Amino acid sequence: MKILFKLMLLGVLVMSVAAWSWGGSKTKEAKAQNGVVKIALKDVNDGKAHYFHTKINGKDVKYFILKSSDGVIRAAFDACDVCYREKKGYSQQGDFMVCNNCGMKFHSMKINEVKGGCNPSPLTRTTDKDFVYIKATDIASGAMYF
Repeated sequence: MKILFKLMLLGVLVMSVAAWSWGGSKTKEAKAQNGVVKIALKDVNDGKAHYFHTKINGKDVKYFILKSSDGVIRAAFDACDVCYREKKGYSQQGDFMVCNNCGMKFHSMKINEVKGGCNPSPLTRTTDKDFVYIKATDIASGAMYF
């Protein structure tokens, strides 16, 4: 019985390490070129939150981009003014972004519209028919959260 328990424990440990190493980071690196991060619109226009990070002065600044239910491409830091110290960010549940620390929900159509409190901190972005553009200086403005 002890051997079976140890094998099960070992299996759980191996699976945990594997899950962390294969999917431990939900963000993709987005490097700035000429002071701008450029992300293909086709990669973020499916209604799902897509998570990115950009290295600013040695610090990974995390953010997400999503196409909200009203068809607008939105961006916000993966942090808020209240819970950022916990470094848990947001996850998506349907048409809502949910704070992984306190559980508050924010409708996707309010991203970039409402700021302060536990709302995802807005990140200025522009789009054209092919790309989302975010200035590195705008990303740097959120470095304090990370």
